Amino acid sequence: MSEEKVEVLAQKAEDGPPADAAEEPAEIKGKSEEGESFQELYEESLHEVAEGEVVHGRIIHVGPEFVTVDVGFKSEGQVPLREFTQKDGTLSVNVGDEIYVFVERRESETGLVNLSKEKADKFKFWEEISRAWNEDQVIEGKITARIKGGLSVDIGVLAFLPGSQVDIRPIRNLEKLIGTTCKFKIIKLNRRRGNVVLSRRILLEKEREALRGKTLEHLEEGKIVEGVVKNITDYGAFVDLGGIDGLMHITDMSWGRINHPSDIIKVGQTIKVKVLQFDRENQRLSLGLKQTIPDPWEQVGEKFPQGSRVKGKVTSITDYGAFVQLLDGVEGLVHVSEMAWTKRVRHPSKILSVGDEVEVMVLDVDPNQKRISLGLKQTSPNPWDTIAERYPVGTKIQGRIKNITDFGIFIGIDEGIDGLVHISDISWTERLKHPSEMFKKGQEVQAIVLNIDKENQRFSLGIKQILKNPWDDIHHRYRVGQLVKGKVTNVTKFGAFVELEPGIEGLVHISEISHQRVEKAEEAVKTGDEIQAAVINVDPKKHKIGLSIKDVDRYQAHEARKEAQPAYEDDTSDFGKMLKEGLEKRAREANSGQES
Repeated sequence: MSEEKVEVLAQKAEDGPPADAAEEPAEIKGKSEEGESFQELYEESLHEVAEGEVVHGRIIHVGPEFVTVDVGFKSEGQVPLREFTQKDGTLSVNVGDEIYVFVERRESETGLVNLSKEKADKFKFWEEISRAWNEDQVIEGKITARIKGGLSVDIGVLAFLPGSQVDIRPIRNLEKLIGTTCKFKIIKLNRRRGNVVLSRRILLEKEREALRGKTLEHLEEGKIVEGVVKNITDYGAFVDLGGIDGLMHITDMSWGRINHPSDIIKVGQTIKVKVLQFDRENQRLSLGLKQTIPDPWEQVGEKFPQGSRVKGKVTSITDYGAFVQLLDGVEGLVHVSEMAWTKRVRHPSKILSVGDEVEVMVLDVDPNQKRISLGLKQTSPNPWDTIAERYPVGTKIQGRIKNITDFGIFIGIDEGIDGLVHISDISWTERLKHPSEMFKKGQEVQAIVLNIDKENQRFSLGIKQILKNPWDDIHHRYRVGQLVKGKVTNVTKFGAFVELEPGIEGLVHISEISHQRVEKAEEAVKTGDEIQAAVINVDPKKHKIGLSIKDVDRYQAHEARKEAQPAYEDDTSDFGKMLKEGLEKRAREANSGQES
């Protein structure tokens, strides 16, 4: 039988018997000897069960297929046994149980009435649902599944809970509500189609509004209250204090530094917060978590005096250093420059890792700015304190070249200390454009300690100082007026350089090339030419020897006179003095022109 027909028959049953029903005889209105009304007995004997009616009955027999129910009329009824089967497969039926059944039809052959418990339950359920809808009552149901647009709820029949009606705020993960039992309001009902639409949000809003009123009565700035974390963002969290939400900024969560609010709180967590600001008119709240406990920075100066050693845990690493937690809410910075005495630390992660337990020294404390400067290298001996004792000036050392630069080479000494050999201290005689012309990285070399600057951590070495300076006794080998031979190594616009011995060169200024005017030196001499020249100036301090080609003849003549007249051998003679003074004067003029 269709539900539409059930509804029609049920309505007829509620309206009562037809208007043209036969009147009972007047003579049976009296009472029997037992005091029973003949009128009631007569009506009961004539009453017929109407199809589509829900009636009350009592179970009188449980058979293998049917359950027999006495509905109080001439005929008994039968209900299929399967309608008493529970969800777990067990039967819930006993003789004597009183139940409501729905009259489907009457069998003419047997006289039995076909009954249905399921339809009776459904009929009564819709009556209860309709009453709840009409009287704006609250019903209870179990959320069973996620469907398109919302959730499915079992309230006796499957009802629809739209996603917008689940909660006050949108819920991203609706699946977490499946299996929970909640209370709802019916917001739409269509009995004919069997559609029921529910709302949980309406009830939550009413509860929240009532709770908000109570909360506002006692809320004031400076008060510590309890709330539930409702939502977390990158900049803070929203906390429900009871019908009203407050914002807790990330800077008010901890006295220390945190990367994200989720590091210390979770959604749904109950926490105590302090009301920092309260705009009652607009109902806006600013909350603080860290303000519920004393500021640990107030006693930092006493707990961590400058120069003390403390232990902490590395919480984060940046390009410029590492943060070490000393107390809850108190962190100090170990700058990259304070991590090692000798190593060139390119990045703090090469020395420390997040989670490391380290011992550090307090270098500086500023409680007002909430800053603590820490040092890692200060917990170990400084090799620069003893380096001067182990390597005094003049000590010859041997090491491997670790790096080569434009200005010199770095030689590894020990314990991460490198010594620098400046390009000017590589050779007494070689004119190097780059140290790589003589050395390679990894090469073993010897050097002499020239200077140790502990304050600036500089270790100066010299390679040329191992050998004797050939310019120290240059006066003994080269004198003014002496004739020398050499090879032209370089020709410039102001003259030509002549190699007199390995590493020793002299300069023939362009004015000393010829008695004739020379415009360009390369027109008179070429690189590689073997020439003879006269020494006209020697300067050991500046490592310079002045030469002259044009005075070779004059010097040769002077030598010839010395051989013919021994008196001229002495430079103190008038001619010798004049010759020497003239050569030195021209040398000074040539050097002056070269320097200009």
